[in-house]
Amino acid sequence: MMFYVVNLVLQFFSRKIFLEYLGTEILGLNTTALNLLQFLNLAELGISAAVGFTLYKPLNENDQFTINEVITLQGHLYRRIAFLIIGGAVILMLFFPWFFRKITLPLWYAYASFGVLLFSSLLGYFFNYKQIILSASQQDYKIQYSFRSINLIKILVQMLAVYYLDHGYIWWLILEVIFSIIASISLHYTTKRAFPKLEDTRQSLDELKKKYPEIVIKIKQLFFHKIGSFALTQSSPIIIYAFTSLTVVALYGNYVIIITGLTYLVTSVFNSMNASVGNLLVNSGKDYSLKIFKELFSLRFTIISIICYVTYICTPIFIKIWIGEQYILSSWTLIIMLLILHISLSRLTVESFIYAKGLFKDIFAPVIEAIINIGGSILLGYFWGLNGILLGVLLSLVIVVLGWKPYFLFINEYKGEYKFYLTIFFRNLIASCLAIVPSIALIPLIIPEELTSFVKLVYLFLLGTLIYSFFVIVFSIIADTGLILFGLRLKKIYENVFKKR
Repeated sequence: MMFYVVNLVLQFFSRKIFLEYLGTEILGLNTTALNLLQFLNLAELGISAAVGFTLYKPLNENDQFTINEVITLQGHLYRRIAFLIIGGAVILMLFFPWFFRKITLPLWYAYASFGVLLFSSLLGYFFNYKQIILSASQQDYKIQYSFRSINLIKILVQMLAVYYLDHGYIWWLILEVIFSIIASISLHYTTKRAFPKLEDTRQSLDELKKKYPEIVIKIKQLFFHKIGSFALTQSSPIIIYAFTSLTVVALYGNYVIIITGLTYLVTSVFNSMNASVGNLLVNSGKDYSLKIFKELFSLRFTIISIICYVTYICTPIFIKIWIGEQYILSSWTLIIMLLILHISLSRLTVESFIYAKGLFKDIFAPVIEAIINIGGSILLGYFWGLNGILLGVLLSLVIVVLGWKPYFLFINEYKGEYKFYLTIFFRNLIASCLAIVPSIALIPLIIPEELTSFVKLVYLFLLGTLIYSFFVIVFSIIADTGLILFGLRLKKIYENVFKKR
């Protein structure tokens, strides 16, 4: 959490400097280049998720030989994927003169931006693939302090370079390469210290594929899920650019950096539990895992609702103070983005159980999600611009993520218990919606004047968080027992600590 909070703060300062000294077009170009790279990263096929799922059992049994074989298989696959990405990148760059025909910048800016980001990405495929064992063994925090800390220094140095030096963007690109190498070396040695016996075996790819056919099956299934994930997270800026301009991409990106920061902050906490869920399902029965699901779902849903409410009341004021009133988008744009954020984050509970059980066989679901997402965004974007594009994304999430995914989990893992999920979902949803009414009504009464400084904005943030948290927790406790179970867990932890002392 600490790393993500610091990173989020630095991102705001970095983006402000980027806008003031380099302009919206370069920022939009950088964002678009990153999205194109993410398109190529579809070739990763979901290998890391399949390997992570496969590692839960040998880690639980301390089977070092199997661990080494699985990681070696991942290395073989990643190297082939890396060469595939390089080939795809070369082909993609042939179309840059057409794709970036709208920009007024020299075309080499596009090639340089894409090339640097591609280099940073390839380091993970060739050198840092073994970090998956840290996540699978509940040591994801080691990735944070060995890798993220260097990225924080990188952002700070890049800000100083853009601010003080001529040709700031060129320096930004050079520093991106240098710090990517340093971060890669740091992560490699962190993994080596945590697992000194981790080493590649001498087996070939074909030998390992025959020995672990389940991994190959899961990878093929996960490829389709990667398509849905790409459509959700990476296609919107490209479609926005197609219908509008790089300037609008940059305006949208100002809001995205807030949404992304919140997403990383929440997932840094929630995703750290994924390996624990995997361990839970290996060692416990149905009734206990359902109890844990209810507790996790209610806790996360409540936290996400608080985050979305506070983001709604604070974001326009923050944008105005941060970079200027001219960068504020409409309230409806923000509402749609927050609905997307809420669904994207609240899905994590269901997906952590799906990934822990390796339930990836519903390959039609991400394909349908991608079709609805991209098709809906293009169709609605034609009529309503940015809001229409975002509505296409929201529509795909409602149909597939809210509708299908929970049904798929409960029909396969907890047969006959889908009603259990619907009950806790709608109870938490009603509690969160009811809490909005008194919270919205109270804020203007307590803070009647216009906010024009960060100090007053912090006051609004704290006050809004306290007021909405009070109402949503009260309504959630009345509606459902999930938060009560979490409260009892905290009480038990406190008593155990107190007794030890």
